[in-house]
Formats: sequence, C-alpha cells, structure tokens
Amino acid sequence: MTETNNTPKRVGVPIWVQIVIWVSLVGLLALMGFGLQRARNPMAELDQPVPDFNLVFYEGYEYNNTAEMKLSDFQGKIVVINIWASWCKPCEQEAPELEQAWQSYKDAGEVVFIGVDYVDTPAGANEYLTKFNITFPNAPDLKSVISSTLNRQMGVPETYLIDREGVLRQVKIGPFSSVEEIDAFINIAR
Repeated sequence: MTETNNTPKRVGVPIWVQIVIWVSLVGLLALMGFGLQRARNPMAELDQPVPDFNLVFYEGYEYNNTAEMKLSDFQGKIVVINIWASWCKPCEQEAPELEQAWQSYKDAGEVVFIGVDYVDTPAGANEYLTKFNITFPNAPDLKSVISSTLNRQMGVPETYLIDREGVLRQVKIGPFSSVEEIDAFINIAR
C-alpha cells in the first residue's frame, strides 16, 4: 500500500507581485508624507491666499521703523515681494528698476515692496543693498522658509504680487527689464 501525502502544497506569491505591492506601499507612504509636510508648511498658489509668514528685516531696512512683521500685517496693501541674492547677476540687472519703482510708489502707501534675501550672507546682503542704494524693506531668508512658502520655482530673482486681500495674483520668474514692466506687473492687482 502506498502512502499519499494529504498536506496541501504551498504555493508562494510570485516575486513580481511582491515587488508591485511593496512599491505601491512605499509610493503611498511617500504621498502621505508629502501631503502631511505640505499641510504643515503650506505653499502659495496663484489666485489663493498666501500663507502667513514672519519677516525680520535687516537693520536699516525695516518697514516704517518696525523690525519684525507678518505678511498679514500688510493686508489692504498691494505687496511686491522680490526674492534676490547678492551672488545673483540677474538680480543686479533689476535692482535699479525695483528701487526706482519703489520710489514712485512709497509715498502713496498703497503698494509695498519687500526684498527677501535668499540664502545669503549678511555681509553680501549689506554690500548689495548699499551698492544699489536700495531703500525698500528687506529681510533675510537664510533657511528658505519664506521662499518655500511662496513656492519659489526656478531660483532668483523671482517676484510675487499679492493683492490687498492677501491673494497671490502673479509670479515673475527672472529679472524685470524696466520700471514700465514693474508698473504693468503691479497693475494686475489693482
């Protein structure tokens, strides 16, 4: 008499199925992590309110003698935020035009220019601001918190136009070539 083995034969899951499952799980976890990070650090989007952030101005470049403010403190004004760096050659091209435009808007008080110095040294920033006779408020962004919140796209310079209600209306990547171009940019928020 022959004995038969009645135990069921164990069939394994093919390796390709295991790989697909693991890759899917890792992808899902990555998406969840990105979503949680974005929820914790919201980013600006066109035609949406800009998440609030702090500005700690360089000494001598405060806004109305105030050294620290939040973006929300500018509610009711059009805000032009220019991200620049002292090591950025295209930033140097637009610096005189930005200062000239600021001079034409500052007395009316309805448009505010804010420079955000991206990942720079204080000495480099001071030299740049002095070289181009910049007088509008400027703040450092050493840890790129502000530029990340604004959802910086390509590098520097980049300029963001925020309307009176705090909504991001326009983003300019690259340098402005004239004061007229800056005026046209600002008129989008009027």
